[in-house]
Amino acid sequence: MSGRAEGGATERGLRKFGLVFLFAVLAALLFAKPTFAAPIDDQFRAWLQTDLWPEAKAKGISRKTFDDAFIGVKPNLTLPDLVMPGEQPTTPEKQHQAEFGPPGAYFAEKIIRAVTTGGRARAGANARVLGLIEKHYGVPGEVVLAIWGRETGFGAARMPYDAFEVLGTKAFMSAKKDFFRTELLAALDIVERGLAPVNAMKSSWAGALGQPQFMPTSFLKHAVDFDGDGRPDIWSSTPDVLASIANYLVHYGWVRGRGWGVEVTVPANVSCSLEGPDQGKKIADWVAMGIRRVDNKAFAAGELKAEGFLLMPAGRSGPAFIVTPNFYVLKQYNTSDLYALFIGHAADRIAKGDAAFAGGWGPVGDLHRSDIAALQHALEAKGYDVGSADGLPGFKTRRSIGLWQSKNGRPATCFPDAALVAQLR
Repeated sequence: MSGRAEGGATERGLRKFGLVFLFAVLAALLFAKPTFAAPIDDQFRAWLQTDLWPEAKAKGISRKTFDDAFIGVKPNLTLPDLVMPGEQPTTPEKQHQAEFGPPGAYFAEKIIRAVTTGGRARAGANARVLGLIEKHYGVPGEVVLAIWGRETGFGAARMPYDAFEVLGTKAFMSAKKDFFRTELLAALDIVERGLAPVNAMKSSWAGALGQPQFMPTSFLKHAVDFDGDGRPDIWSSTPDVLASIANYLVHYGWVRGRGWGVEVTVPANVSCSLEGPDQGKKIADWVAMGIRRVDNKAFAAGELKAEGFLLMPAGRSGPAFIVTPNFYVLKQYNTSDLYALFIGHAADRIAKGDAAFAGGWGPVGDLHRSDIAALQHALEAKGYDVGSADGLPGFKTRRSIGLWQSKNGRPATCFPDAALVAQLR
């Protein structure tokens, strides 16, 4: 009897304690201040003042330049490849640059003709300047014109973004913070030196400036004063724009007197996995393997002794080329094989007249970046060097695909497709 009474008292005490505890928890939830993260704009302003400004000041940027650059600037959350604070970067699903999309679309005839016809029209109007540039830098005028036309439509394209908004946003919250931080500090340096006012710093969505689309560090390294007015002006001086492009190419090793490459036919017994700038051979050796120019002309005797590289940017689903080191100099302007090929091809057509590639582009290149990244990770797990699992089918990814296909008894195509992604995922 006494045992039951003690148990009942204990139960009543526990229930009373439980109710008191429950009310305490509810009160705490009701009256406690919520702890939300600060709005992104406030985080950005704090980052500017406590993180970026000390480094800018240490690099000689004045407070006035810094404040003028960021008046009214907020993070632009519509820009691609952003990573919200506290989140981890992921491979984007979509391609944001045309250079990494379907090759056939990139080489649409109307796009090429806009550059080639515009280039020929401007070749005459700027003949004297282009001649002086070629004499000084060794870069043919048609190459400079092709880049000018591709980048900004010979200066006609409008730059809709504020460079400090773009670079500030990306330095604060992109997948490549360090890269864009360096570019942002360089943009401040441009203004600090008096090379351009803040209101002239208009850019692309990636932060590239002026008619040649130089990133700020490239402007500081490569922009030149070719019209003699005392400052490099890549916004409104055509001589400065053209000479700055040539100077950029020379910096990266442009070889005077050599072209960029030629279209060729590649026999079926020559593997597409032989492409890449690290697998060069004497052009005579490529010829000995059965590779021929599509125009049926022989390679010049001097070229036969020089190094050439196999390029198959769509694998077996597109044209093939033997390219020179100058092709990879063009690629320094934009790290895409398609971009460098477009410039070389457009330059040829500016100089020699319109003639399309002999080979056609197959229906490839429409996969999501995330699909290609999954394929790259799968190949890496099998020991292949894809360069970087970034969702972009560069030459290391293409040839790794070809090597895997050959090893597994499949025809080597050297380009990703949906069936291959499904097989390797």
